[in-house]
Amino acid sequence: MKKLLAINLCLLSSVAFASPSTITNNAPDGYYIEAQGLTGEALKDMLGIIAARGQHQLSYSQVWSALKDANEDPNNADNVILYYSGRSQSKDFNSSKTNNQDAWNREHIWPKSFGFKRKNQWGYTDIHHLQPTDAKINSIRSNKDFGYGGQPVAKAPFNKTSTTTFEPRDAVKGDTARSIFYMAVRYQGNDANMPDLFLVDNTSSTSGSLKWVNSAPCFNGTMLILSITGSNSVTKKS
Repeated sequence: MKKLLAINLCLLSSVAFASPSTITNNAPDGYYIEAQGLTGEALKDMLGIIAARGQHQLSYSQVWSALKDANEDPNNADNVILYYSGRSQSKDFNSSKTNNQDAWNREHIWPKSFGFKRKNQWGYTDIHHLQPTDAKINSIRSNKDFGYGGQPVAKAPFNKTSTTTFEPRDAVKGDTARSIFYMAVRYQGNDANMPDLFLVDNTSSTSGSLKWVNSAPCFNGTMLILSITGSNSVTKKS
């Protein structure tokens, strides 16, 4: 079964899969050497191989610690910055210890219901698309399509939501798009327990679409589609 999600991102050919030699990065010397000179699908395939090399699969419990480290408030080492609200909050006030809706939990930018609903699947615990999020806001986002418009979210009014869509605040739109691009490049059906997550140019979908926005400097608003396929059916349930 195929799952399609429409998304406005950057130019796939000239930016997302541009030659590594044209992109400024902090990777170790030689990290992208195998991808040099490649373009298009060949480049995407090689970047997926490079991204997978040496990757350590976290347990879902270990994700708590990883998020605390990756999202630490630079002005308060005891806090994390929450993704959608931008709020600085105690690392320890999280949903592993309380059901309080003001606590933070683990948000999957690429909804886990779109291809990896089991905790042993690589995408389920891949920290590259996981973020600390206010529990209530995470529930409001659920696995709604990303899109423009809706009503401001009461706890974080720079985000908007409707019955079918969720628009994150401007400050994290670019990060969200990059996370999705990473997932589409990293998971191409080469992992035994993961489906192929990929970008296509077909907006037809019987199960919903993910409309995205052009925000970060490297994204120009090209309409793309995220699609996941695999032997297992994918249902829209967070």
